[in-house]
Amino acid sequence: MSDDWYGAEHATFGDRLAGAREAAGMSVEQLAARLGVRHETLQSWEDDAADPRANRLQMLAGMLNVSLMWLLTGEGDGLDGPPEAMAEAGQERALVREIRAIRDVIEELDARLGRLERKLAAGELE
Repeated sequence: MSDDWYGAEHATFGDRLAGAREAAGMSVEQLAARLGVRHETLQSWEDDAADPRANRLQMLAGMLNVSLMWLLTGEGDGLDGPPEAMAEAGQERALVREIRAIRDVIEELDARLGRLERKLAAGELE
């Protein structure tokens, strides 16, 4: 994956818009409805066949949680890579968190088992 996946030399406004929309988990129809435009209009923006007006650009940036500058140029706060790669990384982080949680439970159970074994060996059980 390129370090500048969505930079101006690799991606267009439409590419960045589509990527941010996908990363936000929205379909073209869903985002269009939230913006109050026809889905054909939004699709034409993603296809770089038309450009949104300034007020729609600001709304897009806010709804997609990216900076206006990133949408326009690829610089600033936005996505680091394709949504699929980001989703995979998120899934991997979730798995690591789950493994750590299981390890914590196992360590707690091991400590409890050790205490019970010591009590049994000392004859302290009732």
